[in-house]
Amino acid sequence: MTRDVDDLDIEASVRAIYDAQFGRLVGWTTTLVGDPDLAHDFATEAFVKLLRHWSSVREPRAWLYVTVANLVRDHWRKRGHEATAHERHEAGARQNAAQSDGDLATNVTVRAAVMALPDRLRMPVLLHYFADLPVTQVANHLGKSEGTIKRDLYDARAIMAVRLEATR
Repeated sequence: MTRDVDDLDIEASVRAIYDAQFGRLVGWTTTLVGDPDLAHDFATEAFVKLLRHWSSVREPRAWLYVTVANLVRDHWRKRGHEATAHERHEAGARQNAAQSDGDLATNVTVRAAVMALPDRLRMPVLLHYFADLPVTQVANHLGKSEGTIKRDLYDARAIMAVRLEATR
């Protein structure tokens, strides 16, 4: 079985992106799911999909982050863990607050505030602030206008500010 030269070029290109991005992608994904093994699986799946869709991908780094974010979102939706984890977090935060004489600021993290955002606001925040993608790329990959993404980021910051301010 002979391999086409184009296939070898594609594999070499994906390998270069893999070498540069895989570790960061796994780290970012681990912060989303809290499980390094699951994060590794999602990042690996994203690279497999990248290899399959290589001809239609213009910005591989951004495409990988969006793909992983979608895999994570699907994971939470399928298992219903998002709502359960949020309820557990809230109950734990209340219990910890009572135990620490009302010092809520030590119990609420930025990660928890981001994960508590509605999905339409969470994705732009994760892609822009955590994956370090410019607003233009976030807009392109989410199929929204730049103005909408800027508004979503503004709304998300406002919601998180209120939530974090309430813990002071």
